[in-house]
Amino acid sequence: MEKVNIAEKFQLFSEHWQPKILATVNNFQVKAAKLLGEFEWHSHEHEDEMFLVVKGNLTIRFRDRDVHLTPGEFIVVPHGVEHLPVAEEEVHILLFEPGTTINTGDNESDRTVKDLEKI
Repeated sequence: MEKVNIAEKFQLFSEHWQPKILATVNNFQVKAAKLLGEFEWHSHEHEDEMFLVVKGNLTIRFRDRDVHLTPGEFIVVPHGVEHLPVAEEEVHILLFEPGTTINTGDNESDRTVKDLEKI
């Protein structure tokens, strides 16, 4: 058991939209990611996702509304709900989700990351 310094973990990578595994808690993973720009519309058939903003401002677009998140705020996106993360400037987030969760959900694309790096 070792403590984790989140700020130090974010210094270990620079790429955007490439989640890194920080820890595993039972069948869930704690992931760190840097976001910039617009991702893609997607949903997850079986998994809920929790987005926790550490740095910056993140907008999660839904088909009927936008939710704006600032540091220290989070949202849980229920499984099956289409969403689109948007970061006008670089955002650092933590994701809490089952280890089976694929970042692009049900839509495989060039942004799909299947083999996540543990840092």
